[in-house]
Amino acid sequence: MLTGKQKRFLRSKAHHLNPIFQVGKGGVNENMIGQIREALEARELMKISVLQNCEEDRDDVASALSKGAHAELVQVIGNTIVLYKESRENKQIQLP
Repeated sequence: MLTGKQKRFLRSKAHHLNPIFQVGKGGVNENMIGQIREALEARELMKISVLQNCEEDRDDVASALSKGAHAELVQVIGNTIVLYKESRENKQIQLP
């Protein structure tokens, strides 16, 4: 689990990122979770946007993605979800 200080640090890092994935009408599926897992391995920190036509609640989407990708949910703000997962091979972010 991340501490409050670590989450604050990650939020400041994520502020400048653009969302890479979009969750739309289809909601969360296995294929998307697999792609997000790979992207997190490469980047560690990423934003995902929940589109207006998504039928699931954004908090449900956030928890489904973080559980599926085995990642930490850093923040849900507006329709944007921020996820973090420490990379095994190319660690870039040093947590405080």
